[in-house]
Amino acid sequence: MVVTVSLPAAVPRPVPQFLATLVTSMPPSNIMSVSPPGHLKWRGLTYRCAVGRAGIAATKREGDHASPLGCFALRRVLFRPDRMQAPATGLPVLPLDPNQGWCDAPDDDAYNQQVTLPHPASAERLWRDDSLYDLIVVLGHNDSPVVPGCGSAIFLHVAQPDYAPTEGCIALAREDLLDVLANCNRQSQICIMA
Repeated sequence: MVVTVSLPAAVPRPVPQFLATLVTSMPPSNIMSVSPPGHLKWRGLTYRCAVGRAGIAATKREGDHASPLGCFALRRVLFRPDRMQAPATGLPVLPLDPNQGWCDAPDDDAYNQQVTLPHPASAERLWRDDSLYDLIVVLGHNDSPVVPGCGSAIFLHVAQPDYAPTEGCIALAREDLLDVLANCNRQSQICIMA
């Protein structure tokens, strides 16, 4: 007997009340929280941040410009070695190079994964002319498993000077992001709440 299972177009995320309970029940040294209109709390400090221009969505979809609701691991840090030194952090740290990108094509086998450019499908370039991706923290959103269409390239990265909204990422001032990373480790998580 063969059973066919269809995956949903988007993966629903926990309701905000559940997230609030989860955040308060976990050790504060391991959880950072993000809440509107743009505050990231970490180890007793509050930092200004930018969120997706469409706000925070319980159901994330590719290209919706929303930050995903939920709690996510901090997978690794990527940095521009021509613009800065490797940041001090307990997370894995890797340098970027000009040929790296992130696949955002839901029908590609490399969807929501780092790729080498040129890539045969649509992929965002990580080596940017501006400074937004000089420092990137890859979040564990839609990566275990990857579900096509449920969002890609969700990062913590450097904010624009005016904290303009992002395409779905969370963005902090460079010095604030470095400060946050200094106290992160492999058990650290980020919870994005509505």
